[in-house]
Amino acid sequence: MNIIPILPHLQAGLNVTTVCLISLAYYNIRQGNRVQHKKFMIAALVVSVLFMVSYLIYHGQVGNVKFAGEGGVRPIYFVILASHVILAALIVPMVIASAFHALRDSFERHKRIARWTFPLWIYVSVSGVVVYLMAFHLYPARVALT
Repeated sequence: MNIIPILPHLQAGLNVTTVCLISLAYYNIRQGNRVQHKKFMIAALVVSVLFMVSYLIYHGQVGNVKFAGEGGVRPIYFVILASHVILAALIVPMVIASAFHALRDSFERHKRIARWTFPLWIYVSVSGVVVYLMAFHLYPARVALT
């Protein structure tokens, strides 16, 4: 069975799951529940690693997928895609640094980084779903899979 065609759909599901997990983690830390916060954040990290593995496998096999939208939607798509890609590259070291400080019980440093990491991680995950919907459902291109 060739799993490559289902990977973009899996990736969108993993992004939605990440948004839910980090939102629940945020809620729990605001409630003062560090134990639940930590559990949700570890789950979000695991889901994000699964996303990255899936993403690398897919693009290693397929390469870039051409956006088929035409007219005014093209610049909208590419602005969303560009911001998504740039922030996705930036968020990785931020997530790692935030987790590192939390695991070392350096909560003041963790908190300083997490204040920026949380909204950017949400944006990257949500914009990933928007890119997926635009490229695979609203304006799908034909993808040759081997």
